[in-house]
Amino acid sequence: MPRVNYRTSDIALMARMMRAEAEGEGKQGMLYVGNVIVNRLKANCLDFKNLRTVSHVIFQVQGGNYSFEAVQKGNVFYQRARSVEKNLAKKNLDYWREQPAKFALWYFNPYAPCPPTWFGQPFAGQYKNHCYYEPKGGTCDAVYSG
Repeated sequence: MPRVNYRTSDIALMARMMRAEAEGEGKQGMLYVGNVIVNRLKANCLDFKNLRTVSHVIFQVQGGNYSFEAVQKGNVFYQRARSVEKNLAKKNLDYWREQPAKFALWYFNPYAPCPPTWFGQPFAGQYKNHCYYEPKGGTCDAVYSG
């Protein structure tokens, strides 16, 4: 049973986002970004309430901007998904989770050392240029299940 419900079109959309956000960090980096996307879909808490589809997560607007920089700026997000990223996205949607993004709801590239918190949420770890943050204990239990 997959971690979340999804359609075939969700695989391609998620693959495009993973590529746009982390292609330079290789397959592992793209899988971590995929973890965050699935975690946001699963969470239904904090800033991520009532997100029901991969599309809702990717095109979510917060504070007047899209949540993901790749959607804001366009860059490679609007390129077609390749089979390698589609396979990674399907892997995330079905089962794959690993630290530092296993329970993360946020990530960013600070172009400096990772801060110990991000908007009050604890640092979970770093992979190459991205810092990952998971919710404070007791604030978002759904992200820790399944």
